[in-house]
Amino acid sequence: MIYLDQIEEVKPPHPEPFAGLSISLEELHLFIADSLKAGKQPVIIFGANWCPDARYLAGVLELPSVKNFIDNHFLLLHVDVGKYERNTELFNFFDSAIQDGIPRIFILNHTGETINLKVNDQMRTAREQEPQAIFNYFQSFALTG
Repeated sequence: MIYLDQIEEVKPPHPEPFAGLSISLEELHLFIADSLKAGKQPVIIFGANWCPDARYLAGVLELPSVKNFIDNHFLLLHVDVGKYERNTELFNFFDSAIQDGIPRIFILNHTGETINLKVNDQMRTAREQEPQAIFNYFQSFALTG
């Protein structure tokens, strides 16, 4: 387990990583395939810039220790849901029972299978979590080899 440096803290304003773009199922498949070809685990983060939990999560992911770890293990795709009128049909790719609730994270293994399906909604309360707990979540799903 890697621990955050004492001086690393999430300071406002938090990033706005969601670009308002619509993403097709084909583009999602291409992102997954490209990630796997690069030897990285695909991570798909559904959210919106209006969501304080999604923005806080983005801030944690920018902390130097976290960013370094993420860059070494994962490729991230931020999927903007707007006000639940954009890209929500892509939830069906992972679980047809999902209708809303962000941020939602899907972490895939090296064969493209979702490995965190039961806890993909754990970051919906990101602002209530310590940065180390969020970092630990990602570390727990990082695969080696």
